[in-house]
Amino acid sequence: MDKASADCPYPGCFFCVMKEGNPSKRRASILKFFRELPSQDDDGQVLPISGLWNTAMAHPNDPEFIELGIFECMSALIWKGLKNRRWLSHDQNIYIPYYAAHIIGSYTMNMEEFAERAVRAGIIPPLVELLRGRLTWVEQRVAVRALGHLATYASTFPAVSSQGEILELSIQLAMSSLEIVYSHFYQYVDRRLSYHCDLLTRGMGGVEMESRKAEEWASQLQCWSLQLINCFSFKPEFLPTICKPEFLTKLPGMWGGLVNENSPAGIGLLRTICHHKLGRGPVAACPGIIEALCNIARSSDDWQYMAIDCILWLLQDPNTSHKVIEKAVPALVDLAEISSLGDHKKLGDSIVNVLQECIESQGTGRTQINSHVKEEVEELLNSKQRLKWEKNMPKEDLHIKQAAALVVKLEGNSLFSSGNISGAAAKYSEALALCPMRSKKERVVLYSNRAQCHLLLQQPLAAIGDATRALSLHNPVNRHAKSHWRRAQAYDMLGLAKESLLDAILFINECSQSNDPDLSLRKNKVPDYAERFVKKQMRAAWLFREAAIKHGGVQCEGDAGDMCGQETDDSEWETASESEIGNEERDEIGDDICGWENEVERKDKYKKASIKEINHGYNVQLTEDV
Repeated sequence: MDKASADCPYPGCFFCVMKEGNPSKRRASILKFFRELPSQDDDGQVLPISGLWNTAMAHPNDPEFIELGIFECMSALIWKGLKNRRWLSHDQNIYIPYYAAHIIGSYTMNMEEFAERAVRAGIIPPLVELLRGRLTWVEQRVAVRALGHLATYASTFPAVSSQGEILELSIQLAMSSLEIVYSHFYQYVDRRLSYHCDLLTRGMGGVEMESRKAEEWASQLQCWSLQLINCFSFKPEFLPTICKPEFLTKLPGMWGGLVNENSPAGIGLLRTICHHKLGRGPVAACPGIIEALCNIARSSDDWQYMAIDCILWLLQDPNTSHKVIEKAVPALVDLAEISSLGDHKKLGDSIVNVLQECIESQGTGRTQINSHVKEEVEELLNSKQRLKWEKNMPKEDLHIKQAAALVVKLEGNSLFSSGNISGAAAKYSEALALCPMRSKKERVVLYSNRAQCHLLLQQPLAAIGDATRALSLHNPVNRHAKSHWRRAQAYDMLGLAKESLLDAILFINECSQSNDPDLSLRKNKVPDYAERFVKKQMRAAWLFREAAIKHGGVQCEGDAGDMCGQETDDSEWETASESEIGNEERDEIGDDICGWENEVERKDKYKKASIKEINHGYNVQLTEDV
């Protein structure tokens, strides 16, 4: 540490140590630095710690600092912050426990041998103290992250699980994290701790940026808590603690939000729980959880297959099948023609096989299927038989069936245009019965058209079912814009804001990528009414909404005049007006009924208007399918 340290006013400066050219001297100096840092009370200690934080994020697999005692140093610094509040409040030391826990989490993220070294260094007890909330939610976030990494490895999980309170603390944190961050930070701008603001924005933003980052960190706090619980859920002995009704019923609603969409969150944990026999019983017994699983199974996000797995396992288990079958079967029937989801191949075939087993097992045990559910399954099985028969039919006969289906569909379109919505729906059903099973594109249009009829007839559940069938049939899967839009409106009618929001966003994505000639002429391919609809649903599905309602609400950044968490006049978010549709949404006559405009009025207006009036008010036309 010669020349580099000669001009530095701080003896033993970490940054000077890092410039040392002699490798052996450098290692000896770093080792000394890590040993002595926790016992020092000099100002400016946060600077080398923040430097180590950057290094850990940039090079988490580098063993140098691990071998020289960084875990022991970080553990001692967290203990110092917990035990010595005078030191913690001095200078900028308040940042140090956060950085220390974050460094531990980064270095244990990928390497099991690093995690083993961390456990031997004694880092679990101070992390547990942070998890308890001995400091603030900011430190809880990085503590649960680090413990989650340690719990993923077989060699270090026993050390984590031996701390009995970790699981209970994680469950409580998963349930309360959003309210904690809202009430302790988001709600009152003038009460925000300055070091929280600095950590959230790195000094690069104002109040609006702080609020956005707080929502992201709150979601991470919840999702990382769920990840830690998920590690415990692989062990049967921990399932009784996890499978409490008050926790299970909340899991489907823990979804990470738009700010953390890459996390499987609650549905990922539910899948692990349902994979084990001991977990399926409590899940099946929870009121409302099967409906939530069915909604997720019908969704088009990355975690759709997880909900499908849960439902299939529950149906295959004779101890739970009778509890879930009536609610689960309709959703699975809608999904039975899905080909694959990412790496999950022949998913539709798996669904059909399980449903067939349910029918065959009827009467042999506790599984009893009501007549309506049985008819749905038998209709599905008959359609599969139809597909086999059609493979042996002459092409001429198939062409005749397809032509007949087209004629009936056009009759349905004509009835729809004249305002006979029930008649149109019946014609689309007749066309589906005629249409060859392999004519998937035509069947997509028919299901989507019938979904629109169900919307206008105020039958949102039926609309969701048909839109889901269209999306399952479509190639590529879940990429039919109009079906997303229709299902978004149906979910909105049921008050399911999150599901409606996700479909509306997928609709907008499809619009932005569409080659439709009517859309390509626009400067902005995304219709204005869709943008308004998404804003409305974002407000309703806001991550902090429940907390805001509980604590009295707070003005949302970016939506001036709108109070999140409080009932407001939503006339601003009404569907597209007649004039807008007349000016912007005129489409040529074609196969699919109107889909680019927002055809459905709000629920309260539905009750006051006849079908004919609704059709007139929304200028319903026939339009080429996309």
